[in-house]
Amino acid sequence: MTDVTPTTEGGGGGKTIFGHPRGLVVLFFAEMWERFSYYGMRALLVLFLVQHFLMSQEEAAGTYAAYAALVYLLPIVGGAIADKWLGARKAVTIGALFLVAGHFAMAFEGSGGQQFISVAGQEYQVETVGRDEHRQQFAIHDGVRVPIEFTARGLVATPGAGSTLPALTPHDQIEQRVVRDITGESTVLFAMALIVVGVGFLKANISNVVGALYEKGDQRRDAGFTWFYVGINLGSLLAKILCGWIGLTYGWAYGFGLAGIGMLLGLIVFQIGQPWLEGKAGPPPEAAGAKFLGIPMEAALWIGGIVTIIPVWLLLQRHQLVETGLSWLGPMIFLGMLIWSAFFLKGEVRSRMLAALVLCIFSVLFWMLFEQAGSSLTLMAQNSVNMPSFMNAAQSNIVNPLMIVILGPIFAILWQTLAARNAEPSTPLKFSMALIIMGLSFVMLAWATTTQADSLFKIAFLWLALTYVLHTIAELMISPIGLSMITKLSAPKVIGVMMGVWFLSSSLAHALGGVVAGMTATETVGGVVTNPAQALATYGQVYNMWGWVAVGVGAVLLLGTPILKRMMAGVK
Repeated sequence: MTDVTPTTEGGGGGKTIFGHPRGLVVLFFAEMWERFSYYGMRALLVLFLVQHFLMSQEEAAGTYAAYAALVYLLPIVGGAIADKWLGARKAVTIGALFLVAGHFAMAFEGSGGQQFISVAGQEYQVETVGRDEHRQQFAIHDGVRVPIEFTARGLVATPGAGSTLPALTPHDQIEQRVVRDITGESTVLFAMALIVVGVGFLKANISNVVGALYEKGDQRRDAGFTWFYVGINLGSLLAKILCGWIGLTYGWAYGFGLAGIGMLLGLIVFQIGQPWLEGKAGPPPEAAGAKFLGIPMEAALWIGGIVTIIPVWLLLQRHQLVETGLSWLGPMIFLGMLIWSAFFLKGEVRSRMLAALVLCIFSVLFWMLFEQAGSSLTLMAQNSVNMPSFMNAAQSNIVNPLMIVILGPIFAILWQTLAARNAEPSTPLKFSMALIIMGLSFVMLAWATTTQADSLFKIAFLWLALTYVLHTIAELMISPIGLSMITKLSAPKVIGVMMGVWFLSSSLAHALGGVVAGMTATETVGGVVTNPAQALATYGQVYNMWGWVAVGVGAVLLLGTPILKRMMAGVK
């Protein structure tokens, strides 16, 4: 039953649905479809780069990391633009239009790369048939097509009539080369640049609109953000089921194209639902009539967004620059905000801002490990996990959004119930527990790689699924709570910038996460790992090390929780 009644809470009054401002419903479904497009693309991206364009696992993980880092970096600019000129609602619309264009452009596949191997001085072209973990490979020379398989012993061939390929070739006696599809790669990276710019306008600002629906001190705020987060993950769940299946079953272009349709639906929902937002998060009054070089400011910002596509496109082609640049830029921005808050703010506003910034910094490690889902964990599912017959590697992360949809409402009700009894855990405590749980999940997965593997050097999907369940519990303690934290603790005039700083922690984490994913990379031919034993062992070693690091850092934050609670000056 839908409860629509007047209320004096939530952005100064208005109608509610299930006790929350009805604009939350619009934002729930708009963000659901936007996330459908993002996660639909993410489910396929690394596999697409490795299998279709024949990038190495390290390069594909680095490209994904650069893309995701920029996706979370540009909201800092988008948040500032919305604060000063556009307002959050208009910025969301502009971003959505860029996103629609980018996601549909992703459907262009190009011809893909070509893989060749040399054995005993003879070169063979490698053909890979299929896109899932059951794909088959063939070595072709002079029209003779020989089935091949890479094992821990080396290259195993089933020679046919006229074939010169040995039945077994050790790894160290194989040379390889790849002919890259430069035009196809450049086009796909340009589409990704469109998406990056679109997210820059949209991401921080749609969360800002959610915050604008609630008055300061409204105890429904954390629950509202958690419901909003359920919408995000419902979109993610649908994307993993549909885009992951269609992309690997029928073709990459179909999966990416379906993601584009999802983004278009998100834009339509947001525009139709404008009346329910009741004018919240509009342009600031002082922005009326603003111009840049004689051009109306909104038009100037459109032009600026289009121009920004080019440098983003160039950076995506040089992912090492993004990793190196963010490793310096991220800490500098955090330091700058800490100094600004310490010297230019006063009293409770200053202490709250400092507490928020400290928690943002700690969250970097959390997101660095969490976002392995888009790179190394997806590749691990492809290379070292026995996937169920009804699921492929692109769908391996489906457990996370499924559990969010199931557990999200439970956590929302839990936080709201505990808040009403003044017993809700503090935000620093939630953050510390999230880090510890995240670390333990990777320690568990590393243990499984050393004790639970079969003769083909693969582990049961159960272990990966349990890892994602723990990730979900940790995520619900940090991500929606983090969004709510920013809107509660930020100085009023810089909420958009601070929302961008919150996403900066994810940006820096993605860049560093690319380094971690690169540590798990092993050699591939035609998108298939050449040594399954080495691949499994590498995953285990890297995950074990970083898992214990996260547990240790989480324990440090736990010890500092009483100090941070005092700095938050009564804000949960």
